[in-house]
Amino acid sequence: MKIKRHRAALGLLAASTLTLTACGTDQNVSSAEMNPALKNLKVECGTQPVVAEGSSAQKNAMDIFARAYGLKCQGQQLNYTASGSGKGVAAFTAGQVQFAGSDEPLSKEAGEVAAAQERCKGNPAWNLPMVFGPVAVTYNLPGVENLVLTPEAIAKIYQGEITKWNDPAIAELNPNAQLPAIDIVPFYRSDESGTSANFQKYLATATDGLWTGEGKTFRPGPGVGQGRSGTDGVTSSVEQTKGGITYAAWAFPKNAGLGIASIDSGSGPVALTSESVGKAIDGAKIKGQGNDLRLNLESIYGNSQPGVYPLVLATYEIVCSKGYSPEVAKGVKAALKVAANADPEELEQAGYVALPPKFKSRVVSAIEDIEA
Repeated sequence: MKIKRHRAALGLLAASTLTLTACGTDQNVSSAEMNPALKNLKVECGTQPVVAEGSSAQKNAMDIFARAYGLKCQGQQLNYTASGSGKGVAAFTAGQVQFAGSDEPLSKEAGEVAAAQERCKGNPAWNLPMVFGPVAVTYNLPGVENLVLTPEAIAKIYQGEITKWNDPAIAELNPNAQLPAIDIVPFYRSDESGTSANFQKYLATATDGLWTGEGKTFRPGPGVGQGRSGTDGVTSSVEQTKGGITYAAWAFPKNAGLGIASIDSGSGPVALTSESVGKAIDGAKIKGQGNDLRLNLESIYGNSQPGVYPLVLATYEIVCSKGYSPEVAKGVKAALKVAANADPEELEQAGYVALPPKFKSRVVSAIEDIEA
């Protein structure tokens, strides 16, 4: 396994994103560097900076979007503050930013829908799912390159019902693997985490309720596993622990060279790739009305069709459907259209997946309908 290179890779990514955040975009690049979708995109650029705030899960994607926006709209900036979803929504409803990034759509019960409508001058706000980050089930098991797990096996590992790597339930899924008779050492996020919330929601959906934990605090079986703070905390622990396993945003184990399990949801093993995640996104059902594109997550997490990798964190850009000034509306539409056409390779390198064509068309159609 290529274990030691991820900190340098992530450090380089962090350094580049800090540069982008500081100046909004990097103008010392030419249009020749644009991907074909962005180069051919017709967009009416704004005349003032676009300011947004919210989900930290979106930060590295937003850095890519900011750079692309500066390329497409020379002299313009997309400035994003990764303060967390709650603070982003609060800043949006207070009129301090032009759109919010959020791990979840606006909550009617929490009063966010009404507050956003007031901020949008009596018009509804829309939830636009634009940033998708796969979650990897990653492991450190020397000699086992293509591990296959089911949602039920993952749940039982974290419930303490499967404790050895050569357990018959795992061996049955991996008939050609030389599984060692060593302890499984599960790691999980000890801090409150949107990744934990979505991982638990996935397990509950995909196992038909076998998993009962929910929310941003991960809830393993009694005495099972070891908690670590942050994505780097859990992935570093797996890197250092033979027999370790955890769940993490794709970029971290990918850059670490750790093993990433394929998931068998009932139609055969599916590896985590941009293509297999794209199929999950394309299969997502919309439960919002009109251009409010809030997703039915069960339609993603419970998708057992062949070739689908369903463990995906979906995050939103929350925008006014109407109620901006003309120049702000122009800038928001331009920035989001550019974001929808960002370079797929750059997104994958950062641990995200580009919007697949059919789904992108739906999102871009909603963006086009934003009005002043």
